[in-house]
Amino acid sequence: MPATPVSLDSLRLDVADVLGEDPADLPADEDLRDLGVDSIRLMTLVERWRARGLTVDFAELAEAAPTLDDWHALLAARA
Repeated sequence: MPATPVSLDSLRLDVADVLGEDPADLPADEDLRDLGVDSIRLMTLVERWRARGLTVDFAELAEAAPTLDDWHALLAARA
């Protein structure tokens, strides 16, 4: 299955959903760990994105700088 293009806004919506936050409250350059993204929430995001056809690896996201900007760059490069 070909990868689905990913937008920064869709990532923000997904992260806000798993955190129970308003997407407007998630700056693209903020460390998502400080906002509550832990390993369980990250796995939820990975499974959600895989279901949409994105090629995403839990370990890569966990090791990457945990910001929306950095995750978007990583995922967009694969789409």
